[in-house]
Amino acid sequence: MLDKNEETQTSKNSTDFKVDLFDLTCLLVTTCYISTLAVILKTANEKPWVNEFESVELSCMIESITTSHPRIEWKKIKNGEPSYVYFEKEIAGDLEKRAKIREPATLVILNATRSDTADYRCEVTAPSDLKSFDEILISLVVRVKPVVPRCSVPKSVPVGKPAELHCVEDEGYPKSQYQWFRNKEEIPEDPKTSPKFLNSTYTLNGEMGTLKFSAVRKEDAGDYYCRARNEAGFSECGPQLMEVYDINIAGIILGVVVVVTVLLCITVGIFCAYKRGYFTSQKQTGNNYKAPAKGDGLDYVRTEDEGDFRHKSSFVI
Repeated sequence: MLDKNEETQTSKNSTDFKVDLFDLTCLLVTTCYISTLAVILKTANEKPWVNEFESVELSCMIESITTSHPRIEWKKIKNGEPSYVYFEKEIAGDLEKRAKIREPATLVILNATRSDTADYRCEVTAPSDLKSFDEILISLVVRVKPVVPRCSVPKSVPVGKPAELHCVEDEGYPKSQYQWFRNKEEIPEDPKTSPKFLNSTYTLNGEMGTLKFSAVRKEDAGDYYCRARNEAGFSECGPQLMEVYDINIAGIILGVVVVVTVLLCITVGIFCAYKRGYFTSQKQTGNNYKAPAKGDGLDYVRTEDEGDFRHKSSFVI
């Protein structure tokens, strides 16, 4: 048999248990009651993506609501600035004629473009509900396939000299990564990973699209092209031939000697001709006439007639 104190303690424990159970029941009932009087939203995908020119759903599902005709709005938030996409049961803004609402609140973009990359907010207002407003944010990424990249390949490079190949593309989203190919075979980022490129002295930057040779070898000659790619696809430029030639040192020296010899001969020839008077000229006219020397004691006097002379007596001792 239980003594009086034990009976009192047992009764107290039983009472406490009943109170706790009652509180829990009230809490559950209250929670359920509030839930049935609250608008609650959910989405199937908070970060959807789509390729450009394809369709995409921005899921906004009403999980709980009691209001018969709630107000549904969609807003597009880009660069921190919101704008209406769906307002007063009409598609608005830059999605007009390119989107629709799938009941009750899902937004469907029919022909997504790169400008549609943004955050979208679904807002539902239910005046009859105890919690009358809820919203959900969805981040959409529209992936854009790269366009044909612009490739720059040197036409010819001497052996042992550096060379740079460039590849760039600005339209793809997300940002393109680059691959280089020689004679239809991909060039690895690390030449040591391939026997064919083991002795090559190059560095390849897949983010910038550059392929740099520190010293070109004869084996580096070939047709080069670049591929730009991202999650949406890839594009390639056409192959371009890079020739590698040897430098003929003996030929260069011989050519220099020949040029110097020719210039020396021309200089000597000009000097000799000048010394012999080939570059001096005398022009004689009547005014420059020099009278003949006096050898017979007679003076020759010029008359008015050109070329007619007469003798003039001179005193001779």
